[in-house]
Amino acid sequence: MSQQKHADQDYALETVPSESKKGFLPMFAIMLGFTFFSASMWAGGTIGTGLKFQTFLLAVLMGNLLLGLYTGALAYIGSSTGLSTHLLARYSFGEKGSYLASFILAITQVGWFGVGVAMFSLPVHYATGIDLNILLLLSGILMTTTAYFGIKSLTVLSMISVPAITLLGIYSVTGAVNSIGGISELFAIEPANNLGLAVGLSLCIGSFISGGTLTPDFSRFSKSKSIGVISTFIAFFIGNSLMFIFGAVGASTLGQSDISEVMLKQGLIIPAIIILGLNIWTTNDNALYASGLGFSNITKIPKKHVVIFNGLIGTLGALVLYNNFVGWLTLLSSIIPSIGGIIISDYFINKRQKYASLENIKVKKVHWNAVIAWVLGVFASQFLPGISPINAVFGSAIIYIVLETLKKNNI
Repeated sequence: MSQQKHADQDYALETVPSESKKGFLPMFAIMLGFTFFSASMWAGGTIGTGLKFQTFLLAVLMGNLLLGLYTGALAYIGSSTGLSTHLLARYSFGEKGSYLASFILAITQVGWFGVGVAMFSLPVHYATGIDLNILLLLSGILMTTTAYFGIKSLTVLSMISVPAITLLGIYSVTGAVNSIGGISELFAIEPANNLGLAVGLSLCIGSFISGGTLTPDFSRFSKSKSIGVISTFIAFFIGNSLMFIFGAVGASTLGQSDISEVMLKQGLIIPAIIILGLNIWTTNDNALYASGLGFSNITKIPKKHVVIFNGLIGTLGALVLYNNFVGWLTLLSSIIPSIGGIIISDYFINKRQKYASLENIKVKKVHWNAVIAWVLGVFASQFLPGISPINAVFGSAIIYIVLETLKKNNI
């Protein structure tokens, strides 16, 4: 076992040992690198062109506050147990049942990787005229290479990309506001097609609910529960909000939600290629890393080998995913949150924060109460009034607790 632990520095199928835990700064850098994603700027642009700016701010701050609370709860579980999302799912879904959660979570991260590859390649294509297919292939190979080396490369890339994207975002926002005559003019812009607050909230939460559900994959490396929770909450509430604002201001003033087009019109295409490219690279590494953990839970193949296959699939599907971005977000907001809701309710309510060690765990092959709760949570997200991802989280959590209570009382 010790030899296996030494070989697998990402601990895909085991608890992270104390000697591999990290302090606040490296964890904060990793989580900011995760949430500072150019696709959030694009989602911000989509919401920003569909809402008045004051309504946009309300949707983004409310949405990211809810995301911060959701991911903070998952960060607490991950840092407390030292387990990834996929291993945590064994406690609620069962040994084989966790494969359902792992497959859904992993395949969505492969999809996000594909979106990121396209977002990286398109600005380079606009600026240089290099064949887009060649750029997609090269980008996919480079990003897959660094993801292969795991958590250490994520820390280094994050520490470089986060300050750079912050400076670019501030410069873009300042230029956009000045171009229309100031902040008051920004608030006066009327959207061509009003999305409504509920849709804006759903898009905001849905844009990162899939990644947020995988928070334990990263927080399990935290030295303490407080480090895991605080670094995660700040990253999702403040970091993700900034990315939405960076995308929305330029989009609102130029009437263009695609961040690459916005940067092109602002004359920032070269710095955008460098900085957004590095930013996308960071989050894509996180996506491949997380997807590798998921498929490793299913196949028992070492994570670093699975990463190569996932990178290939994501690269091949890049343009299809990119061209169906809003539909992709809608799908994620309906099927992903139920998994997190079940894990949270199982840990805090059903098991009262008392999980047996992974080596001593005795679970069913499939825990059908969790599977049923997940299915009904997806239905709740689709058919109940309100905000789709919130309905999914609370719907699945409540149904799971009710089913578990009935089972304990032999009803």
